[in-house]
Amino acid sequence: MKHLITIIGPTAIGKTALSIKLANHFNCEIISCDSRQFFKEMKIGTAVPSDDELTSATHHFIQNKSIFENYTVGDFEREAISKLDELFQTNDYAILVGGSGLYVDAILKGFDYFPEIDNSVREDVNQNYENFGIDYLQQKLQELDPDYFTKISNENPQTLQNPQRMMRFVEVCIGTGKPYSSFLNQKKNTRNFTPIIIGLEADRQEMYDRINLRVDLMMQAGLLEEAKNLFPNKDLNALQTVGYRELFSYFDGDFSLEFAVEEIKKNTRRFAKRQMTWFKRTEKTKWFDYKTYQQEIIDYINTTIS
Repeated sequence: MKHLITIIGPTAIGKTALSIKLANHFNCEIISCDSRQFFKEMKIGTAVPSDDELTSATHHFIQNKSIFENYTVGDFEREAISKLDELFQTNDYAILVGGSGLYVDAILKGFDYFPEIDNSVREDVNQNYENFGIDYLQQKLQELDPDYFTKISNENPQTLQNPQRMMRFVEVCIGTGKPYSSFLNQKKNTRNFTPIIIGLEADRQEMYDRINLRVDLMMQAGLLEEAKNLFPNKDLNALQTVGYRELFSYFDGDFSLEFAVEEIKKNTRRFAKRQMTWFKRTEKTKWFDYKTYQQEIIDYINTTIS
């Protein structure tokens, strides 16, 4: 039987260190599903594992794409499942690690199928967003898929403020002539592995303290310079993320540097809270405090496998 040892939890909780420990113990390789770490131009602000960490275990899907590529969760699912099929030919174990809940779900449960959308539809939706803002996307989704709009409003209202997600919903509705929600919850592809899901958590204040410290360390490591180099491309989808947006506002003259850094900390804390809300819905997860001895987690996995 093949096992995919999956490590989930909020940002800055210690997932990377644990994944390397488990990869070395089980003599297997790591699949990263942190959607921010795919892009080779973004290193410091996405907390990519250090060179020592990357060489201490074989990693896949880290800095393997460019911010100029259009890379979707569907693309990741296809490529990652193909890589897992390859790894499982010679090993009974692999590690999946990351904080992007949607990408974790795509690997564990399969991703809903959506037809290809004509580029002209995508461009039209994008242009309307540029002209009329997020209100256009919200009104359009409410018109074309009122049930899904209501569901988002009640269960995940921050999604209504996410232009990338909202543009995707609207372009599917327009491009297919069907509600976006009609493509959800289809029969998923079967998987040839059994997941063992490990969750890392911490007291909220401890988690927030770790996040604040990480941001300070990122700034010391050169995040400001990294963001400055990316600033000419600030409108790319890949760069619409915490840690870069706030510094782009500093370069635009809207924020002071001190305020931008505090906004990074605040928005990262909010992001971590959303991550935990998502991951707490993940079934069959065994949760551990982030300070738990790694051997205790290994013992749990061995017990589960046997």
